[in-house]
Amino acid sequence: MTTTDLTQQLNAVVAAACAVSCEVADFQAADDTELVALSKLAAREKQLAEAHLALIAGEIAARSGRELGHSGLAQREGFRNASELLKVTTGSSGREATTAVRVGTLVREAATSGSVDPASGELFEAAEPWLACVATAVAAGTLSVGAADAIRTGLGTPTDNVSADTLASAAADLCTVAVSLDVDRLLKRARELRDDLDEAGIADRERELFEKRSLKHFRLANGMGRAIWDMDPETYAVFLELNTRATSPKRGVRFVGGDDAETAERILNDPRTIGQLASDTFLGLLQAGADADSSHLLGTGAASIRVLVTEKTLESGGVAASAGPSGHGRIESTGAPLTAASIQRLSCDGATTEITVDSFGTPLDVGYEKRTFTPKQRIALAARDGACMVSDCDKDPSMCEAHHIIPWAKGGRTDLANGILLCKFHHLLIHNNGWEIYRVGTDYWLVPPPDVDPQRTPRPMPSKSAAMRDLRREVALEPQPYLMEVSP
Repeated sequence: MTTTDLTQQLNAVVAAACAVSCEVADFQAADDTELVALSKLAAREKQLAEAHLALIAGEIAARSGRELGHSGLAQREGFRNASELLKVTTGSSGREATTAVRVGTLVREAATSGSVDPASGELFEAAEPWLACVATAVAAGTLSVGAADAIRTGLGTPTDNVSADTLASAAADLCTVAVSLDVDRLLKRARELRDDLDEAGIADRERELFEKRSLKHFRLANGMGRAIWDMDPETYAVFLELNTRATSPKRGVRFVGGDDAETAERILNDPRTIGQLASDTFLGLLQAGADADSSHLLGTGAASIRVLVTEKTLESGGVAASAGPSGHGRIESTGAPLTAASIQRLSCDGATTEITVDSFGTPLDVGYEKRTFTPKQRIALAARDGACMVSDCDKDPSMCEAHHIIPWAKGGRTDLANGILLCKFHHLLIHNNGWEIYRVGTDYWLVPPPDVDPQRTPRPMPSKSAAMRDLRREVALEPQPYLMEVSP
């Protein structure tokens, strides 16, 4: 195919896109089903356009290599590099241009790997051959540029512990699940998969993130100041816990009882915005410590970090058994992995709460017959569900409410099998809009109302808890998972 052919094809695509109506009234005339279908078509249109742009960006980058100096394409056009040329000529952001160049280079290298450069006679070799399937999927238009970059970033590079072949297999698996995941969730899944494959490297990554911690501030022109705080995972978990205690009532969490009810009501009715309330609370904490004015926080005392880990891993202390790796735990609020040694360090000053599981890895009920779920049940639900259980929602457990699948008024028990975590929005949606949830064994399903889906096709509600997936992967389920509340 010649350049002229490509130009004609893209001109035809642009002309066809221009022929699509941009009249608001035409989109207003679409019913709900048509509108959702149109959004998917528009997304497909965007995905293909980004793939074409990435292919172009990869070729521009190849002709703008640093070794070419001023004779390279980008510098001849007056730009420092290929990303800068692409950003200016396409009107995209620096991040978008850099991603297009990165993925385009990946696709180009995969396509030319093994061939001979006619100019130099050298053999082309891909810098990241384990991502060949990712490059193929992008070129075929079945994987978005953003998804490809997420897989690349999340999986990382081969090490002594993880071979290129192992990463290639993982990349293929991620390409398969990418069709049902947005880019953010795909990146999270890729990182979790890397942790599973490279458990020995978790300690190195912990150390690397810890070394990156920093707090910077600078003065603004209007006299205010701005701080940028890069936190390692443990620090961020502490920050999240205190921020949640200070602001969660204003962000929609309900059903706070006991001694906290009055404080929650006061926070909810506070006229300050969420950002203002958080700023004033952290100022108070900085001035006099976490217990200085507990009326601004739900609960008292220093912040705690909740870590999910199996008993076997906790007892191993990071010493691998002959049968396999020693295991690792995860910070509940963020999912960040921690080595067994780090967890033992944290547990020196903290308490452990045992959560017994059945043979399927499901937390067992603690046997209460009350209207509301107890704190211990909430801990078990958080460990099991990991977040709001509606598939496209990632609200963490601290921002969720415990929902009775079979309503209490209709005889539903307040036990774990009948409970599920939902954020406020989805909790209200279930109650007010005719959605239903049912359970089959250890699986939960969401059933839309007829006006959303006339067939009422059940939608899976998989657990968001990486820790529970870790547990269920263990060969023997005798080890019991623990959730530790650790005061740093």
